[in-house]
Amino acid sequence: MKFVKALYLRTRLFTLLAGVACLYVICFFLPFLSVFPTAILIGTIIACVIEYVMLFSRSGFRARRFTGERFSNGDENPVRIFLHNLYPFAVRVVVVDELPQQFQQRDNGFGTRLEPGAETEWDYALRPVKRGEYSFGALHVYVHTSLGLLMRRYTFDEQRMVPVYPSFLQMRKYQLLAISNRLSEIGVKKIRRVGHSMEFEQIRDYVKGDDIRTLNWKATARRGQLMVNGYSDEKSQQVYCLIDKGRAMRMPFAGMSLLDHAINASLVLCNTALIRQDKAGVISFAEEVSGMVPATRNPTQMTQVLEHLYRQKTRYLESDYEKLYSAIRHKVNQRSLLILFTNFESLYALQRQLPYLRRLARQHLLLVVFFENTGLDELIRKPAGNVEDIYNRTIAQKFAFEKKLIVRELQKLGILTVLTAPENLTIDTVNKYLEIKARQMI
Repeated sequence: MKFVKALYLRTRLFTLLAGVACLYVICFFLPFLSVFPTAILIGTIIACVIEYVMLFSRSGFRARRFTGERFSNGDENPVRIFLHNLYPFAVRVVVVDELPQQFQQRDNGFGTRLEPGAETEWDYALRPVKRGEYSFGALHVYVHTSLGLLMRRYTFDEQRMVPVYPSFLQMRKYQLLAISNRLSEIGVKKIRRVGHSMEFEQIRDYVKGDDIRTLNWKATARRGQLMVNGYSDEKSQQVYCLIDKGRAMRMPFAGMSLLDHAINASLVLCNTALIRQDKAGVISFAEEVSGMVPATRNPTQMTQVLEHLYRQKTRYLESDYEKLYSAIRHKVNQRSLLILFTNFESLYALQRQLPYLRRLARQHLLLVVFFENTGLDELIRKPAGNVEDIYNRTIAQKFAFEKKLIVRELQKLGILTVLTAPENLTIDTVNKYLEIKARQMI
């Protein structure tokens, strides 16, 4: 029974049978031609028997799918298909891979020809746009010989669940570029430090080029040579990423929600803070404060942050900033840098939350990061051809101007802001963090 289920008839066979049927119709009018369709039919049957024996006399094929232990959200993740022909003759194969239902793709496959005993690999990439569990189905391989009348299906039980985590590939990219001092290649600016940190480290010998204002005259007098005070960058400062999971973060961009863009940026920012010897933590909230990773510099801190961000769920309800303020007041005792990822589409939406933002800014250094509506830019640039276009363009300009008013309102209250497009979120946020560190604002 399994051989019957694995047997498929190809289009070539149906074409031959249709041709034979047409010849029999012609032979009804020309009886002397009746020998030809009969010969073709017998030859077709013999060819089918031969191909069936060739394909089913042995198990002649192996295939396997290779994926990573986890996928990175918003990035291209490689998948590899390995094929091995065990038949003593060349075959043509068609591979169909059952992708997770989140991709909504049913035509993922390719065809190739394999010589006897040959092996080959097929690589492709998948770009998930949501965190969660992605389940691959079976791997199907359809094999036929050069006759091409019948086809045998091999099904390899490669069912596997692959979790999709926040963009750890982007995090590693920033980390590697930071180690090799090549961050400027992706837009991270080199910011000149203002003055020097006042955290004393040691007294050392003067070296040409040292700031003469750091000369230690008492040590110079004792040693009989110039000595200077050495200072180190201030470290172990707390940096918290506050992630708004409310309805304002549901808006999509490039297939991903603003929430997932913020989660990816938070992961990179926490890793950057730890590289800079600061303490990094995360607080996520919506109608409730749903979770917190306290800011520390433990060796396992990035693992905890990654797991916390991966498991974030939301119903996209209205965010409660009062509960956020209460949680920070009770759990964050040291003055910290709070980087709030949210989105305000109107000045009214900001004014509703402004009392809580002002309270946070009194106790901590608050940086509000929100998003430009890139869809409005297209409407603004589009030439107006009729009254409706003029109306749409005017409304788009109004909303774009309101974003600038939000920035001005926050800056007027001494709250730092970053207004950025979703694709530039990580770069702009990292640059702002480095600028804050360079200016010793915290």
